[in-house]
Parts: sequence; C-alpha cells; structure tokens
Amino acid sequence: MTILNMREMKENQSGKITAVNVRGELGRRIRDMGLVPGTEVKVLGRAPLFDPVALRVMGFTLTLRNNEADYIDVEVE
Repeated sequence: MTILNMREMKENQSGKITAVNVRGELGRRIRDMGLVPGTEVKVLGRAPLFDPVALRVMGFTLTLRNNEADYIDVEVE
C-alpha cells in the first residue's frame, strides 16, 4: 500500500483517505464534504486542464480543486 497526495491519483484509481493536513476554515470545509480519514474515494476524472478533479465519495460525485486536494493523503493499492 502506498500513500499518495490526492492530486497525484490517476483516473479510476481508488483509495482510503488517511489524513486531511489543513486546519482552519478550509480544513473544516473539506471535512464537512465528507472527506475524513477512513472514507473510500475514487477518482472519476479530471477537467481538460486537470483542475478540478471529480471524485466518487459515499455514493455521490464531488468535485474538488487541486489546491484543496493537495491537503488530502490517500492510501492506494
């Protein structure tokens, strides 16, 4: 198992969030979206310029900017 920054994940790659490395309002906003340690995520795709990234989380699709994805560590196989 490997720990990657969410920005480094490829399309159709799945993993489990291990850490959210930001505090304050941005950290709270990320956690409020359901992106907390232990949550399974899958990268569905990226926009043509690679920002934002579309994720599948808990049965719904979520888009996240790369500058937000930089703070999230994911364990992938």
